[in-house]
Amino acid sequence: MSDYRIERDTLGDVEVPAQALYGAQTQRAVRNFPISGLRLPPEFIRAQAVTKWAAARANMDGGRLDPDIGGALVSAAEEILAGQHHEHFVVDVFQAGAGTSQNMNMNEVLAHRASQLLAARGLTEVRVSPNDHANMGQSTNDTIHVAIHVAAYCEIHRRLIPAAEELSRALRHKAVEFDPIVKAGRTHFQDAVPVRLGQEFGAYATMVDKGVHRVSHAAGALRELAMGGSAVGTGLNTFPGYRRLAVGYICEITGHEFVPCEDRFEAMQCFDAVVETVGALRVLVTSLRKMAADLILLSSGPRTGLSEIRLKPVQPGSSIMPGKVNPVLPEMLSMVCFHALGNDMAVVAAAQAGQLELNVMMPIIAYNLLQEIAILSGGMSAFTEHCVWHIEADEATCRRNAERSPALATALNPAIGYFRAAELAKEALDRDLLIRDLVVERGLLSSDEANQLLDVRAMTIPPDEPDAGRPGS
Repeated sequence: MSDYRIERDTLGDVEVPAQALYGAQTQRAVRNFPISGLRLPPEFIRAQAVTKWAAARANMDGGRLDPDIGGALVSAAEEILAGQHHEHFVVDVFQAGAGTSQNMNMNEVLAHRASQLLAARGLTEVRVSPNDHANMGQSTNDTIHVAIHVAAYCEIHRRLIPAAEELSRALRHKAVEFDPIVKAGRTHFQDAVPVRLGQEFGAYATMVDKGVHRVSHAAGALRELAMGGSAVGTGLNTFPGYRRLAVGYICEITGHEFVPCEDRFEAMQCFDAVVETVGALRVLVTSLRKMAADLILLSSGPRTGLSEIRLKPVQPGSSIMPGKVNPVLPEMLSMVCFHALGNDMAVVAAAQAGQLELNVMMPIIAYNLLQEIAILSGGMSAFTEHCVWHIEADEATCRRNAERSPALATALNPAIGYFRAAELAKEALDRDLLIRDLVVERGLLSSDEANQLLDVRAMTIPPDEPDAGRPGS
């Protein structure tokens, strides 16, 4: 038996691997684009299958597609949705503009598999066409666009938002646990007035919460689908009601509330909804990176750094220095954030490449958008599970740093004025004294007055928030 079979497209005959479900156009793409070895991810392949499943159902409802052929296409698409046949999606990410090769890869796999299913039922004379049947009423230009929206929206809700919410829960738990612990605040990497460790962690949790809200709101724009636009937005070769039927079937199979786009021409010319989504992701990335950098600083040491918190040791930190343990989870999250910003840049740059009725950069938009969602989801999950839940505080170190901060002189401003307080701060540093001891030594305040004004816990309580720890409460 030959290792190849002959398939034919409009450019002529092509040798295709005998066992491949794809056909001539996919094989041409494999030969023409041996660029990176990168493929669009399974999430995108499933979203493509969703669009084809919905299109076949809608075309059968409209009386355009033979029920036997349509039923076989639906079954083939369901196999792909179940994780089968993904090895037959072989086109490089860097391919023909708009993703025509990717669309035809899907069409050919579906058509070939549908023909096999029909043959198994004895309908050997029925040949399913990748263009006339699998691609009926469709174009690369609308279906790839739709698949990007469907894949990104589903993955944001399936993975990214749950991962962020779990991270927020862990941070909020630590905020409560660390609320009693007072530490030195720091601005410009210099000592500042006290803050509670729980307040720092509460801020991290709020950052993530706001990030979830922003992403969820922005991703709502992805619910609009260009299904039924066909080549340029006119819906050529579709029928009245097709787009409504097809989008309805997409809702049915995904469980999400997608809607036909308001303006098919606008939707197919641009990727503003995707740009809005990655913009919200960028804000979340900024928060995550800030948090990771803070944890690296706060856990620095163990002898020569801040050492105010301890991270769980999860693996050896050095191939030469015995016993060294590094903040590997925050480092990982930082790498994820930097890479996500690269994904962001690629998406935004490609989204600006629209020309007239189409943006032909869709494959790299799809790849980078879905990779950003994937690595942020995985990064947050690992960071939460292996780092945040296990963070411990060194309460003694935190308290000692808070008490020694010369910035405590700030609390004396109302009593002795800014300039005299500044003199005390300088003298305390020069003599290595506590502000509390110095102000009593100088006779500026009694011991009781100093203790009351320089109560580090009380300094961390906003005036409009009641707290049992505030003197006189």
